[in-house]
Amino acid sequence: MDKKKVLLIVNPTAGRTKGKSYTFDIVDRFSSADYEFTIKTTTKSGDATEFVKNYIGDHDMVVCCGGDGTFNETINGVMSLSRRVPIGYIPAGSTNDLANTIGLPTDIVKATDTIIEGKTHTYDLGMFNNRFFCYVASFGVGVEYSYNTPQKMKNLLGHTAYVINGFVIHLIPALKSVKPIHIKIEYDDNVIEDDFYFGAISNSTSVAGIFKFDRNDIRLDDGKFELLLVRRLNSPLEAFSIFQQIKQRKFDGNKLLFLKSSNIKMTFDKGVPWTLDGEYGGTPKEVRFSVLKRAIDVISGPNSLFEGKESDVSDFKVKEKPAENDDEGDKEDKAEKGERLAKFLRRNKAKDDGVQEAGEIPSDESSENEPAPASEAEISDQPEAKIENEEESHLT
Repeated sequence: MDKKKVLLIVNPTAGRTKGKSYTFDIVDRFSSADYEFTIKTTTKSGDATEFVKNYIGDHDMVVCCGGDGTFNETINGVMSLSRRVPIGYIPAGSTNDLANTIGLPTDIVKATDTIIEGKTHTYDLGMFNNRFFCYVASFGVGVEYSYNTPQKMKNLLGHTAYVINGFVIHLIPALKSVKPIHIKIEYDDNVIEDDFYFGAISNSTSVAGIFKFDRNDIRLDDGKFELLLVRRLNSPLEAFSIFQQIKQRKFDGNKLLFLKSSNIKMTFDKGVPWTLDGEYGGTPKEVRFSVLKRAIDVISGPNSLFEGKESDVSDFKVKEKPAENDDEGDKEDKAEKGERLAKFLRRNKAKDDGVQEAGEIPSDESSENEPAPASEAEISDQPEAKIENEEESHLT
């Protein structure tokens, strides 16, 4: 029987497990489970996406180890492929909202074992204009603190870093002078136009480890994301009572709005900063959001938040290499994006019918660029290691 092949992408600076020390634990677990694998180590933003595009080859799955931002980059790479590739996530970030939602241990070794022994579940993705996101897109007061918290603080303090940097140092003082944002929101034949302090579109049980949602309100593959809007704050200290209202599901339709939708359009008077999965998302004046139902296959343990059937990881054995995309690097116009979205829908239907062949969907990144030089994991003390070139390590 052929060995399963894994593309392993590691962010060595994520979270409090800084450095490459945990890479050897992951390697040991996969080796013991008789996997072949390729290790790629990120050195800058965007590396994980490019690694998936350029090195997936005939690997049966891709596994990323890092924070939620690393996972976001990985799924953007996977969504550019011509076939479905299951994704394993080993959380090593500061908050690990996504890992907690999909049911993954935050311990590195335990998470690795879950991937080796786990099941695949189909998972909804959000599309923010032309960008994919996994679990949250947010705007308004405080969102910039998720992507400008110093990495050293996050490595040292983990989730506490967001609380200190975002709420103690910046957010509470900022609320004294912050002005609400005027927005026109269109969703499901409804229109809301008003001033809001904060908004989040999510597919998660928590956001930044602070906003906690009731698990009974969340399904990860139902084709709908949740929209949370904070309309009125009478004082800075009221922010804390808002957190409690969210946790207690007291959405009064006045200060707090909680909606479910698959398609949302937001129009602002001027560009507004957004964060996507904890990373900077730009400052668009108009946002078109949609849900791609059951777009990817994620590996996790048992989880009642998934409605669909689970599959064995072994079901995803590659039978042939994916076809190359000759149009990579071309800028897409609206017609092309529509065609690629149609391909995605056909791919999704094929998945439901048990067919593994997949189509493409839109991406705002060019895949024509050569992968940037990266510092690779050196597994010199592994007797089975074989270094094929300076950029890539193949291990069995």
